[in-house]
Amino acid sequence: MDILRAGIDPGTADHYLWCTPDTVSWGTLPTPTTRPVLTVDSGQTITFDTVSPEGLMEDQGRDPVTYFGQFGVERHHVLPDAVELAASDLRRTHRPPGPHIVLGPVHVRGAEPGDWLRVDFLELTPRVPYGIISSRHQRGALPDLLPREIDGSAIPVFSKFCAVDDAESQALFDFEGGRASIDLRPFMGLCGVTPPGPEALSTIPPGPFGGNMDIREMDCGSSLFLPVQTSGAGFYLGDPHFAQGNGEIALTALEGSLRVTARLTVVDSGIRHHGPWPFVETDTEWLILGMNESLDEAMRHCARLSVEFLSSLTGMTQNEAYLYLSAAGDFSVTQVVDIVKGVHCTIRKNDFRSVVPAHR
Repeated sequence: MDILRAGIDPGTADHYLWCTPDTVSWGTLPTPTTRPVLTVDSGQTITFDTVSPEGLMEDQGRDPVTYFGQFGVERHHVLPDAVELAASDLRRTHRPPGPHIVLGPVHVRGAEPGDWLRVDFLELTPRVPYGIISSRHQRGALPDLLPREIDGSAIPVFSKFCAVDDAESQALFDFEGGRASIDLRPFMGLCGVTPPGPEALSTIPPGPFGGNMDIREMDCGSSLFLPVQTSGAGFYLGDPHFAQGNGEIALTALEGSLRVTARLTVVDSGIRHHGPWPFVETDTEWLILGMNESLDEAMRHCARLSVEFLSSLTGMTQNEAYLYLSAAGDFSVTQVVDIVKGVHCTIRKNDFRSVVPAHR
């Protein structure tokens, strides 16, 4: 597999955007005063060439050529835009600093608070034939236990390099005595609209604006609905993933740079009484997202929003929706490592085929 170089054959989208020191922030989200890097009309498509921060982080040497070279990756298989960012003056300054390289914001004409921004993911393609899974600085679900010390010394960063078998659409996880495979399911871990307020927020915790939601179902063919917070929406994305397990327990997923084509449309979501929180739609399911620093409260938040969503969409009473979800709604832990934890509920559209027309 050849790498997908920025600016080389980006396809037929209406617009194209890639990572440069002028189009990204590192570790912080845009604010309402952040200058847009692109302005588009509602309904237009954009191809984004995103960059993973793996190999660019300070604790990895901030030199992707050397970092990936230790795993046998030749210089011409390292993205030039990643090399440019690593060599630039761009620094993570927010405390707590987020690790994510954020591409945007994109101003969408006509988007105003009270609207919803629909993001249709049309294409998600790995740009490089390798990815990294990392646990760092005791920031996972088991910080007291893992990663274990080696020879009495703590491990600040423990990473696994995984080559990608493009023909099989799998990543290869080699371990002592064997090899496991990971099915590729690319998605963007971080997608959102600009939050209100003057402070540039850390990219780590998600919120009603979206952000670092890490929901793996947001893959090719899905639609993300984001409640617009500021004039123009200020859409951004980052944290590209090749694959992730629900929970993302060690801290990161299988991280790798992606080329993403998406359509941005200002819409009325059709949901009148659902709280202003993001949700996802696929051809077969709706996914409702709940978030809180407490996993118990994230579950309660997700349950409440799911009841409101289903009642608003179908005409069920909230009592009826509560019972239906207990029998047929699937609640899953999205992630437990982003300070604000996530739970999502999956509702099957097929159960309502005679009553509810799909948004799609």
